[in-house]
Amino acid sequence: MGSLKNNEPVKEPLNVLSHKGSPSPANSDKTTLDELWIQRLLPSYPRYRGNRPGSPSPATPPPPPELLGSRLPPPAMELLAAALSAACALDQDGSAGQPGRNAPAAAEETPAGTAEPPPAHPMTADSWRNLIEHIGLLYQEYRDKSTREEIETRRLQDSQTDPEETSPSEETPSEAEPTSTTENKAPPQISLLRNSNSRFNLWQDLPEIQSSGVLSILQPDEIKLQEAMFELVTSEASYYKSLNLLVSHFMENERLKKILHPSEAHILFSNVLDVMAVSERFLLDLEQRVEENIVISDVCDIVYQHTVNHFSVYITYVSNQTYQERAYKQLLQDKPAFREVISQLEQDPKCKGLSFSSFLILPFQRITRLKLLVQNILKKVEEKSDRESTALDAHKELETVVKACNEGVRKMSRTEQMISIQKKLEFKIKSVPIISHSRWLLKQGELQQMNGPKTSRTLRTKKLFREIYLFLFNDLLVICRQIPGDKYQVFDSAPRGLLRVEELEDQGQSLANVFILRLLENADDREASYMLKASSQSEMKRWMISLAPNRRTKFVSFTSRLVDCPQIQCVHPYVAQQPDELSLELADVLNILDKTDDGWIFGERLHDQERGWFPSSIGEEILNPKIRAQNLKECFRVHKSDDSQRRKLGSRNRQ
Repeated sequence: MGSLKNNEPVKEPLNVLSHKGSPSPANSDKTTLDELWIQRLLPSYPRYRGNRPGSPSPATPPPPPELLGSRLPPPAMELLAAALSAACALDQDGSAGQPGRNAPAAAEETPAGTAEPPPAHPMTADSWRNLIEHIGLLYQEYRDKSTREEIETRRLQDSQTDPEETSPSEETPSEAEPTSTTENKAPPQISLLRNSNSRFNLWQDLPEIQSSGVLSILQPDEIKLQEAMFELVTSEASYYKSLNLLVSHFMENERLKKILHPSEAHILFSNVLDVMAVSERFLLDLEQRVEENIVISDVCDIVYQHTVNHFSVYITYVSNQTYQERAYKQLLQDKPAFREVISQLEQDPKCKGLSFSSFLILPFQRITRLKLLVQNILKKVEEKSDRESTALDAHKELETVVKACNEGVRKMSRTEQMISIQKKLEFKIKSVPIISHSRWLLKQGELQQMNGPKTSRTLRTKKLFREIYLFLFNDLLVICRQIPGDKYQVFDSAPRGLLRVEELEDQGQSLANVFILRLLENADDREASYMLKASSQSEMKRWMISLAPNRRTKFVSFTSRLVDCPQIQCVHPYVAQQPDELSLELADVLNILDKTDDGWIFGERLHDQERGWFPSSIGEEILNPKIRAQNLKECFRVHKSDDSQRRKLGSRNRQ
């Protein structure tokens, strides 16, 4: 990277780009030539410092007549042209260099016979391969480090501004920061994976970037965007490294092959070879894009193409997850030889102390993480640009794949669960068919039903209540009493859409956590009411929200679109234990819709609008209203391409 066209050495620094100050008379001709090059290179690049909104355009004197219409001689500005050629590959919407996109506007305006700028700074294939080969992190390690870094970054942002002095606003955090010239020129120090032992590079730390001088030209926002795109590329390399280890170290182990029957091996490893082939093809295209230009033009167009054409293999693999987990547990239990070989393979230094099961779940983790990486890019691209449009398209397709993966995982477990419930039910009333391909369980459990007329509510005796058992499905409520033999006798039912709930004021200890359940039309085609008592406040609220999901919660109306409700970020992963709970990953951000005094929160995850309950101990509340407003703004931007989804935000229960 130390030389340019014709192997001429670079001698001038890139700060010759500065358009401040006036040229000296002695250098007026050279200055005129330089400014003509700048005019050719910079207007088509929206993130150059001089092109920021509100920035005055540099005054440029007219060129001398002898230069008009003539071929510009290649001056010492070759360095400038080479360093900025990457920027010039981007048109006003940042779309040049992408498959199927139009040529840059600046190129269209170039007069015939005028010299084209020198080629872009490429990253040599050897240099790129050397970088990839020296990524020391397995994907599991990368994912953990990356999410923890995200948590720390959000903590820092949350603490930067006093919440008492800040009001909710759509203004981004960076807009409120001091705008001194020194701070604006300094590249943002994104500390992603800044571990000397990780061998995981930042884009701005690459030798090619450091030597080119582009960091002094690009705006800080563009550098952040470059980091976001570079992270997607290098994380794919880390993922492929881990997939390759799963195949070469585990799947192709000769001792393991002898122990496993072909059918067992098929269930355990599924179509992982197809997944790895897709990852390799995807990584090769990403590599080619990075090798073309040290300033990455875009990656979301490549993500879109591969998601549409190749990522269906993830659905097949992830849908097999239930079978895979069951087969693995059964093999550990039934085959000591299998257990011994797996243990020995896990202890190999190659695995870095990671378990075999952590390799098996890699594809599901990657496809969900890839969607979040595209979201991160989407938040940083120019609004109403081609790059934003491409990122939205890529995100939409990834979201479709992720949803299909989730549905594939749930389908088998739901079917088995419905069959099991059907066997336990005995109908005292007219029988209702339970098993349906479109029905699944939301919540089940025991509550206490109050006996006698309402006037007896004031009596302080436990005999007022008797146990009943509820099965709540996504479209049906079944009310039962437990009978001997692990059976349940059904004595009432109603469609879920015809349920209403009402919380009673506390009338003493024996009537605490009591609510009224109304069936507008029950199994006998008439209205019925039940006064029910839960074991705790959280259990009461969980039942009320599950039974009537569209009722107003403590912090937000479910019909509201834009609200400043409390938010929380996950700092400890959580695995759902009940159907109405939400599994959380590190760094997930959620709106708090309701919470209880005994430590439970009902929240909505911003990146996919999934809702559910989780313990308050796994998260940290975001106190800065400015950061909360920014999180909401980014959320709406990510989903703005789908108007129907935006209408559902804050108003649909996705349990």
